[in-house]
Amino acid sequence: MLISVISSLIIICDFFTKRAVITNIMPYESINILPFLRLVYVENKGAAFGLFASLGNKFFIVISLITIAVLIIYALKFAKGLEIYSFSLILGGALGNLIDRLMIGKVIDFIDVFIGKWHWPAFNVADSALTIGIGLFILINLAPNKAKRYL
Repeated sequence: MLISVISSLIIICDFFTKRAVITNIMPYESINILPFLRLVYVENKGAAFGLFASLGNKFFIVISLITIAVLIIYALKFAKGLEIYSFSLILGGALGNLIDRLMIGKVIDFIDVFIGKWHWPAFNVADSALTIGIGLFILINLAPNKAKRYL
């Protein structure tokens, strides 16, 4: 099934990039790649951007499991056409971060995009897949005719 292939590729890529960071970069160390991009090692115990870290890892595991179950049910019953790609990306991203939470109790973020002193919060491959998948889902459902033209 297409969803499982795409999701699996995201999970594998996310897992191995995070392990490469853990192995090769010290926490909070940074490696400049481009004038606006660097690799960092950040341990995120919260949700997006480290928000709500005080709720604890168990809370985020439960929320992730519920979200993943709802995604799978919705995808199997209703997803069609381009929605399959959006759900594949969302599911792969959610599972990638869940694996971190289950294995090490936090999510490893390592991509730092910045302009001057302004930094977007660090993120990872799973976060990227989630963001692209959610954006694609919104585009497909809010502007279905335009989405079909461009995708």
